[in-house]
Amino acid sequence: MSSTSRQPPSWPSHIQYINAPRYHSSVPGPLRSFLISGTSSALQKTPNSFPSTSLVRIRSIAEPSHPARGQNGLFAVRKIPPRSHIIDYIGEVHCQDRADSDYDLSLFRSQDGDNIGVDASIMGNEARFVNDYRGIRGKPNAVFVESRTSRGELQMSIWSSKDSIQKGDEILVSYGKCWWRTRTAQTDATVPHSA
Repeated sequence: MSSTSRQPPSWPSHIQYINAPRYHSSVPGPLRSFLISGTSSALQKTPNSFPSTSLVRIRSIAEPSHPARGQNGLFAVRKIPPRSHIIDYIGEVHCQDRADSDYDLSLFRSQDGDNIGVDASIMGNEARFVNDYRGIRGKPNAVFVESRTSRGELQMSIWSSKDSIQKGDEILVSYGKCWWRTRTAQTDATVPHSA
């Protein structure tokens, strides 16, 4: 499978669009093998993912009260049932400290203390545009789920929560208190939701 494909509408020209993870050289061989084909009974298996464009669309946010006004968000193109896979969070899988990236998710921590992240700051897919729910609605309508694909690859995905997401609704997750605490410590300015 090719790791690049045609960019979706509204894709920013300064970000490389990919549809499969890229592995950075900082991920050691044995750990890379575990991530790509290892197994763990603690993780649920997921079916092959939907094509990313089947459920979501990137849209510019113009609402004056939205915390990410002037930026982009991720929106449902059709009704999404409860507890459904929406899209995989794809980017560069790495073992580096990337504290300056607003698009770096923790994927796995090894017994040796290696922290594996997925960073979509310079390459990724539509999932990089998912915004935090704070200031937009009372609670998130989607969650991050760590799982393995049917092929065995460890991934982070976005799933709908216990309620349906209606067509046209913005898909919103919780970035987590740690994410906000880190950003608040770095700057007194408001941190943008997504670029």
